[in-house]
Amino acid sequence: MADRLLTLLEPTVRGLGYELLGIERIRSSGAQLLRLYIDQSNGISAADCERVSRQVSDVIEVEGLIRGEYTLEVSSPGIDRPLFTLEQHRRFVGERIAMRLRSLYEGRLRLQGVLVEIDNDHLVVDLGGEIFRVPFRLVERSRLATEWSAQGVAGKKDR
Repeated sequence: MADRLLTLLEPTVRGLGYELLGIERIRSSGAQLLRLYIDQSNGISAADCERVSRQVSDVIEVEGLIRGEYTLEVSSPGIDRPLFTLEQHRRFVGERIAMRLRSLYEGRLRLQGVLVEIDNDHLVVDLGGEIFRVPFRLVERSRLATEWSAQGVAGKKDR
């Protein structure tokens, strides 16, 4: 559903002069949170988020894209920028990233390290000397890992 929303909302956001980086859809006890991440070359202000929120809300309502109650949140990517696509990852080769995988892969569910390259549809990550190739289709969530957000998950194997 997030992919469908992205396809339907991206032209509206782009038409306002912003890039729609991605959408997170979170469900909790019947309520829904729809979080859109936007960006532009000179940064994002609260006024930018408000502008996009008004337009996107109208599109959602007119097109009937979401059933039931929901909360719409429009946000800048922030310092610990979420990465949604291979192309977005490609922009940050050489940077530290943290990932959560959809399922265990080679004994790992979470990892953190330096993104050294994109090889076809794999993220190649250096976990402090150990190179790990992750199929992008297995990545549930990925974001830049700032020093203060890093919590030592590199090298940990999940059980």
